[in-house]
Amino acid sequence: MGTNQRLRSKQKQNNSQKDGQIRIISGQWRGRKLPVKDVLGLRPTTDRVKETVFNWLNMYLRDANCLDCFAGSGSLGLEALSRYASYVTLIEKDKVAAKQLEVNLATLKSSQAKVYQQDCLQFLDKVGDQGIDIAFVDPPFRQNLLADCCNKLEQNQWLKEDALIYVEKETELTTAQLPTNWELLKEKTAGQVTYQLFARQLT
Repeated sequence: MGTNQRLRSKQKQNNSQKDGQIRIISGQWRGRKLPVKDVLGLRPTTDRVKETVFNWLNMYLRDANCLDCFAGSGSLGLEALSRYASYVTLIEKDKVAAKQLEVNLATLKSSQAKVYQQDCLQFLDKVGDQGIDIAFVDPPFRQNLLADCCNKLEQNQWLKEDALIYVEKETELTTAQLPTNWELLKEKTAGQVTYQLFARQLT
């Protein structure tokens, strides 16, 4: 093996050692572990938080049309699919992370999801079809993405009249201007993360 080959092999090994995994908690793929690439800013929702969130959502998930706005590892979107959501749209800007999402969907043999490798805010700029039952909004922290994302969901007609919106944010972020017709149903804090469930009300 030449020097360049050894360096590439070592770099590949070091990168793979940094990669992680997510675990599906419940549903048809309960207990399955799926690989996650080590991508800057990627912050999979912890099992502890995810278990609480999906307890909140449990009665609404079956046959729901879901949108995972900053899909990242797919921890939220794939959990929704496992719990019998009818369809999940996953939006992820990073090319490597998006490719891993496609690989994981193929591993699960699921055709009930589509990955869009695109900037989420640009994706939401187009007018939706008011078809989303549940939206997951878990943007990278400290990049001022939360309010823009939520307001585009509302203003550009992505959400059904009675949609639910899950928001995960840094705890110190207390000034984000979310749509005024979103009613806060649930809220918890775990360390530096605050997570919330909103219900959309008609204006």
